[in-house]
Amino acid sequence: MKKFTGFSTVGIIVGILAVAFIGIAGFLVIDGNSRATNYNNYDFFSVISPDEHNGNIGDHAKVYDSESKKVVDDPEKAKDTNIIIYEYADFQCPGCASINPRVNQAVEESKGKLAVVYRSYLLSYHQNATAAASAAEAAGRQGYWKPYADKLFSEQTEWEYTGSSERTALFNKYFNEVTDGKGDLERFNSDLASSEVSQKISFDMGIGKRIDIQATPAFYVEGQLIEWGSKTGGSVTVGGETFTWDEALSGDKFKDLLVNLSSATKAQ
Repeated sequence: MKKFTGFSTVGIIVGILAVAFIGIAGFLVIDGNSRATNYNNYDFFSVISPDEHNGNIGDHAKVYDSESKKVVDDPEKAKDTNIIIYEYADFQCPGCASINPRVNQAVEESKGKLAVVYRSYLLSYHQNATAAASAAEAAGRQGYWKPYADKLFSEQTEWEYTGSSERTALFNKYFNEVTDGKGDLERFNSDLASSEVSQKISFDMGIGKRIDIQATPAFYVEGQLIEWGSKTGGSVTVGGETFTWDEALSGDKFKDLLVNLSSATKAQ
């Protein structure tokens, strides 16, 4: 794999062309090739594998790895956990950024009992949402989806309202940082503008529309929406056990709920 030691002219040009293409075709990602997919063939509340309809890019799933003692992206390992939470989010969404560290903490504290599947649901008024989701998927093509996604959330205020050239430089910088200079930057920029990445995002959006996502972040467990942030109370039933809360869920309260859910009996 090519080691990145600086922003090459070729890399910058490819990156600018990539984000320019994304800017032009963003609406296609939001409501494009999802129309050609028969979603009746998919269980939205299971881990979806790579296939021709999602650009051969399957679900991303945060799960605790006992060997490395880290939260990693491992959809196969996620299938063996007690509980899977399905998150629909937008990298430019402030609420998504604020809750992301708590989601990671919940997965880590569950020690392998909880997985969180992440799917993109882009809000139309976020000018850089498509580019950010594309960058995360492009990083994922080289095995760096999880650290890159975390980087986008933690640095959201730096890139969220930038123009294409500045955004390209920042996204390239983030890629170099999360890969410790070991990633292939030219491939990253090429993948960022690829039809496969566009199709993956469109596929995720298609699912989100069909389950009627109203806002991000949106979290589901066994087909039930976990009311996050704005509601004063709610409940979900997991593995025959009902979990309730009587105040708005956010921050550590939300993290604690996810950890508690992971202790429920695995649904058969």
